[in-house]
Amino acid sequence: MAQLWGGRFTKETDQMVYDFNASITFDKTLFHQDVEGSIAHVTMLAKQGILTDTERDEIIKGLTGIREDVDAGNLMIDTKYEDIHSFVEANLIDRIGDVGKKLHTGRSRNDQVALDMRLYTRQQVVETDALLKDLLQVLLDVMENNLETYMPGFTHLQKAQPTTLAHHYGAYFEMFKRDRQRLSDIYDRMNYCPLGAGAFAGTTYPLDRDYTAKLLGFEGPTMNSMDSVADRDYLIEFLSALSMIMMHLSRFSEEIIIWNSNEYQFVEIDDAYSTGSSIMPQKKNPDIAELVRGKTGRVYGALMSLLTTMKGLPLAYNKDMQEDKEVAFDAMNTVKDCLMLFTGMVSTMKFRMDRMQKSAMNGFTNATDAADYLVNKGVPFRDAHGIIGRLVLYCIDKETSIDALSLEELQTISDKFESDIYDAVSLKTCVEKRLTVGAPGPEVMKAVIAVNKTYLAQEDLQSK
Repeated sequence: MAQLWGGRFTKETDQMVYDFNASITFDKTLFHQDVEGSIAHVTMLAKQGILTDTERDEIIKGLTGIREDVDAGNLMIDTKYEDIHSFVEANLIDRIGDVGKKLHTGRSRNDQVALDMRLYTRQQVVETDALLKDLLQVLLDVMENNLETYMPGFTHLQKAQPTTLAHHYGAYFEMFKRDRQRLSDIYDRMNYCPLGAGAFAGTTYPLDRDYTAKLLGFEGPTMNSMDSVADRDYLIEFLSALSMIMMHLSRFSEEIIIWNSNEYQFVEIDDAYSTGSSIMPQKKNPDIAELVRGKTGRVYGALMSLLTTMKGLPLAYNKDMQEDKEVAFDAMNTVKDCLMLFTGMVSTMKFRMDRMQKSAMNGFTNATDAADYLVNKGVPFRDAHGIIGRLVLYCIDKETSIDALSLEELQTISDKFESDIYDAVSLKTCVEKRLTVGAPGPEVMKAVIAVNKTYLAQEDLQSK
């Protein structure tokens, strides 16, 4: 078929070259953005007297009809077209005749695709933000209901000090909150309209770029027409933010996988988010958590792919930049799917509070508090540290815990131990006396939860 650019050429493109060059198989994803941008463009052209109002109305009616027919399944996006822009324009001309040829006045495919991708990415930022907010609400509900659900905290995957489930989930709340803040920053920075930049040097037509930007919900037009068509920073930033979201999801998934193991049994994943084994009937596998963990590399790959594509490109537009779409579309969909499934898994997961508490009691997580107890009795901290180290060795040898020893046994290690040691090293005391901001004590956790509730009630990107 004839191309939009065919006038300069004297023979048809080789079919293999044409197929290699074409982008319709993946940029059809941008169909709605292409129609939206075209409607805004012709609306501006009529305002500026470049098109008549009658021409504007005829073109908009044709574009709306194409959109309705595609959405209804009455018109298929055919791969005989080079790209989505060609599909829309060719079908418009077929429907309304020569006036359809005026659609592209004052516009290049360079600023057209830059607009489409920016509109699409902006919507993806909004949708991802909304899914993160849903996850944060689930985490906050768990926090509020588990202020006194005691569990071991870990360093180096070894039991370290007692904490609560609320405190542990609160750490992930902070991670995903930062992810939302990054998305908000990206939204604000990318929300400028490249349409009107032309191929890279603007146009001689008297376009009103501020008006077009306003019609499309942007803060204003981009300030350099060359950068407008050559910029993919916003997309790289988004892929970086998506990679960090997946990193946080993967860390959380890893812990859920450990907690779900037979050795820990801290949680039971709902049947709807688990699978079995084809050979071992006893198995209940945490497949969703494992797949989220695995798909993290896929999203990282998209980021590295685009960074590598862009690193050597001279200004302005280069065909290499067509490679931004497939990896980006895949990464965006992957992260949204992972967020939805992970949120569902976490919201239906049951906690074995008895197992968590028993694990905290049996892992010497109160050893630091026992050392602090001796310090409060006048023992220098370094000496107290050594005394408790010997006490732990004694308990390991006897296969018992500090709080299970008799006072006589304790006093054979240090005569500073008195009967109040048992209260001092109880899980409840160990947690409740930690009252600095950000610590697991229930009173400070309640204050943090109140702050987080206020945060979630604030305006989000969906409202912009």
